[in-house]
Amino acid sequence: MSERSVSKRTEQKRWYTVQAPEQFDREVLGKTPAEEPDKVLGRTIETTLGELTNDASENNTKLTFKINEVASDSAYTEFIRHELTRDYLRSLVRRGSSKVEAYITVLTTDDYRVQIQPVAVTTKKADASQEKAIRRTMIDLVRETAEDHTFEQLIDSVVEGRLSSAIYGEAKDIYPLRRVEIKKTTLEARPEEVAAEEETAVDVDEEDVDVEA
Repeated sequence: MSERSVSKRTEQKRWYTVQAPEQFDREVLGKTPAEEPDKVLGRTIETTLGELTNDASENNTKLTFKINEVASDSAYTEFIRHELTRDYLRSLVRRGSSKVEAYITVLTTDDYRVQIQPVAVTTKKADASQEKAIRRTMIDLVRETAEDHTFEQLIDSVVEGRLSSAIYGEAKDIYPLRRVEIKKTTLEARPEEVAAEEETAVDVDEEDVDVEA
């Protein structure tokens, strides 16, 4: 393809300003080009919490957003993932300590399904029963939080550190902790997707009953 053709195609593309969700104050995430608005939909943008808040100490927190709406020359996004950097996670673990992790899938009050992965690091080596008790505490607190929070409130609790602080406050009485963090948070399904899955499950159950009858 000639340089002129490439240049012409570039000129035909329109640039869209990508914005974070309202809960992140519609901060500008960057710009993305496309020939048609529909081609912008579904694109993902990764940034750090530090870039959104102008706080370099938050650069160990990665945030991923997905474009779900385009209007005029603006592209709007939804939150889909929060994750701590590997370097930061490695820096938390010391020789002779224990790392306790959990993988918890929850449903918020507005029917978003989210997987949350907390991690607790102890000051010294914990035994199996203590690790089990810490993990149980993490699971219970994450579930209780989701039961009382909307999706937006839950994500705020994770990103702002309130959920990890709550886990730390409860679990430190089981065994001394060095740190508790939410390692990763992932949007698994939106309300309409959850509803569709539930409807399918009901249909399958009803068919099973008919067969048995």
